Amino acid sequence: MQASTRVEYDYSVVKAFTFTTILFGIIGMLIGVILSFQMAFPSLNNLAGEYRTFGRMRPLHTNGVAFGFALSGIFASWYYISQRVLKVSLRESPFLMKIAKLHFALYFITILLAVVTLILGISSGKEYAELAWPLDLLVVVWWVLWGVSIFGLIGIRRERTLYISIWYFIAAFLAVSALYIFNAMAIPTALFSGYGDFMHSVSMYAGTNDALVEWWFGHNAVGFVFTVPLVGMIYYFLPKESGQYIYSYKLSIVSFWGLVFVYVWAGGHHLLYSTVPDWIQTMGSVMSVLLILPSWGSAINMFLTMKGEWQQLQTSPLIKLMIMASTFYMLSTIEGPIQSIKSVNAIAHFTDWIPGHVHDGALGWVAFMVMAALFHMAPRIFKKEIYSRSLIETQFWLQTIGIVLYFSSMWIAGITQGMMWRAYDEYGSLVYSFIDTVNVLSPYFTIRAIGGLLYMIGFFMFAWNMYKTVTAGRELEKESPNASPIAAR
Repeated sequence: MQASTRVEYDYSVVKAFTFTTILFGIIGMLIGVILSFQMAFPSLNNLAGEYRTFGRMRPLHTNGVAFGFALSGIFASWYYISQRVLKVSLRESPFLMKIAKLHFALYFITILLAVVTLILGISSGKEYAELAWPLDLLVVVWWVLWGVSIFGLIGIRRERTLYISIWYFIAAFLAVSALYIFNAMAIPTALFSGYGDFMHSVSMYAGTNDALVEWWFGHNAVGFVFTVPLVGMIYYFLPKESGQYIYSYKLSIVSFWGLVFVYVWAGGHHLLYSTVPDWIQTMGSVMSVLLILPSWGSAINMFLTMKGEWQQLQTSPLIKLMIMASTFYMLSTIEGPIQSIKSVNAIAHFTDWIPGHVHDGALGWVAFMVMAALFHMAPRIFKKEIYSRSLIETQFWLQTIGIVLYFSSMWIAGITQGMMWRAYDEYGSLVYSFIDTVNVLSPYFTIRAIGGLLYMIGFFMFAWNMYKTVTAGRELEKESPNASPIAAR
């Protein structure tokens, strides 16, 4: 086939993952807002018995947003980006098409089962890895299927050069493969002993070893499930949307290898002042600080890509979303290393500053980038003009204000907590009881809840805009090479 021959890309799987991105985003964020109001007003915990308690719903929120919303967006982007940069269509390989559809089906089933089991209180009890062991096996199956899709499409590609985005997706697949399997290794209680619940299992590690493996996975779940593929996504979508070349391909390569090497070793900072060996704690702190370099390398590359074209921030709401995502990426990747410094961590650990850090990254970097990606893909996969520019602008400002309210309230709350917990009188006794800190922080919990509510309203606007794009958007005769067509309404 000649290179000039037009490739007819297949977007059926992209559309399916786009649907689940929006669905699980609505579910996950709605639960998150409910939880934030429960923190501000504890009586709300009693509205639906055990099924509405914080302990049941918090894992549901975490998994729904992280592995339902964000991962769906990543998979949708992969099946879109890979075909375009590799110059090959899924429909050219019936085998890979079946693999992709099976990948989606098993993934969707897993997330639905996760919702049911977590709300029933069936959990492994591990942060970011709460799923029961049968679901872990399902995860492994569809993760391997994704790997078959990655290397299968690479194997039949027409474009011989692997664009940098593909590198990031490969790194995400390989790293998570090892991380997830080792962390999820467990012994099903009923199968091996004949007693207990079928869904219950016991980790193959104990005590300190279990903590080490858990946070080796937990921190790198953030790193390789989200950060790495999202960087790959922005390296594709920002140049395509802006019509600009990446400022420095060399910088993208250096940042890639720095991110992949350093991120793996940073998980130890979750275990500072614990029983793990001191050298592991120190290594976690050092590697976390070093993580600033590759993270900022990628973000600065994005800013420099817009050099001379900053007026596009006024004309393109999607560019605005992506640049704000890069800004929050820089913020979260300087804040995390600061919190990893031992003297700072002594104040920050176990406080609300930590969820403040997590959410300026999750809401500002991850969610903004996923929504921008879906907006960019929508006119090209549905052949429709994006329904409303004013909705995107309103969504952007509502969500940005929501994020600022969220993380600023949690910064103040967290530092206040840390200082109150460390306050001693002249006799060496604690000045404040735990309930004293709770009472002081109540206003900040309310501000966080309001910020989360604003963000969720913005997400509903995004979902409505996508729905109206599909059902009422103006038909497009040809695809726009760069800036996405958006109705002025």
